[in-house]
Amino acid sequence: MDIDPETAKALCFPKPAYRVVEFERRWLCHDVPHEGVTRSERITDLYVTGSGLRLREARPLSGGPAQLRLSRKGDVDARTRLVTSIYLPEEEFAVLAASLPGVRLRKVRHRLQSPTGVVLSVDQFQDELYGLIMVEAEFSTAALMAGFAMPDFAFREVTDDPRYSGGHLVRHGLPKEP
Repeated sequence: MDIDPETAKALCFPKPAYRVVEFERRWLCHDVPHEGVTRSERITDLYVTGSGLRLREARPLSGGPAQLRLSRKGDVDARTRLVTSIYLPEEEFAVLAASLPGVRLRKVRHRLQSPTGVVLSVDQFQDELYGLIMVEAEFSTAALMAGFAMPDFAFREVTDDPRYSGGHLVRHGLPKEP
């Protein structure tokens, strides 16, 4: 999908070479379908105060090197966003993690095998958000996203509800349902 250049510019993503278009949908779940999990990682996100920046530490539960990055997202709409990231070595990540102000969100992410090629990740939130389980699906195109059915282990789509975005959850807690 091509993003309108004026929309991208307004979101401060003027150069296509430095941005990725992300198509995503999210659903609430009662549990993790453990039989389909291919890998799991512990994620700590620092949402930097006063900005759209997120510092992410993703450490595989099975061991191995962490993926450390500083990202910025700009929402085109509830299902489409522009993203840019800088991957960091441990030393530089530690400097930013110790000095940037913000709020932290912790979760365990389980990647699921998917015969359709769609990336499915189930997040089990920790700390104040304990008990929240959400699956997100990432797509390579808007057409794939539109035609994707809700996973059978999910019970409600929350893609269009901004209260279920990471930044909103970490700042305001679990949404109050009517």
